[in-house]
Amino acid sequence: MPGFFPDQSSNQALGVDADDAVDVALMLETARGNESAFRQLIERHQHAVIGTVARMLNDAHEAEDIAQQVFVRLWNSAPKWRPEAKFTTYLYTIMRNLVFNESRRRSRKKEISLDEQEENHPAAMRADGGLSPDEGMEKRELHRSIDAAIAALPEQQRLAVVLRTFEGLDYDDIAKALDTSVSSVKSLLFRARGVLREALSGNLQR
Repeated sequence: MPGFFPDQSSNQALGVDADDAVDVALMLETARGNESAFRQLIERHQHAVIGTVARMLNDAHEAEDIAQQVFVRLWNSAPKWRPEAKFTTYLYTIMRNLVFNESRRRSRKKEISLDEQEENHPAAMRADGGLSPDEGMEKRELHRSIDAAIAALPEQQRLAVVLRTFEGLDYDDIAKALDTSVSSVKSLLFRARGVLREALSGNLQR
């Protein structure tokens, strides 16, 4: 589509993030009802959203349902959206609200059995590549330990760790996604890393 995407060389010259410029262009088209643009947004971000939700809820299967809700809300909110911050910040804000709501619902109802938790665990969904059975089991156990330690963190700390460690967001973007300050994000990460080090010390000493 001619003129659909902004000129990336101009964006780079102005110091504008090229990926965000593409997201903004797609979102503006989505706001006009362009389903093709919306599908491209999904393709660009669904892996990151599903992965983040899976680590937040410690449940790979449920992550796909929550991710679908994230994109449904994105579509519904597109006509009112304004590019006042990075697109991913807006996307992760939608995700944060849905994940926190689901996390609180689970903590109230405690309705997932231990067998279901084991089956749906993010570590169980990862391929072990060419590892031997013993190596594969050890790797899965380490992943389970890491995911369980992250899942035990308070919500804000947990999301800060996931966005920083697995999605590579900078402090400013994490602060916007969490609706807090950069100094608060650094404090959240500092406390979380201390808890994780202590929780995983046994695994790391093997």
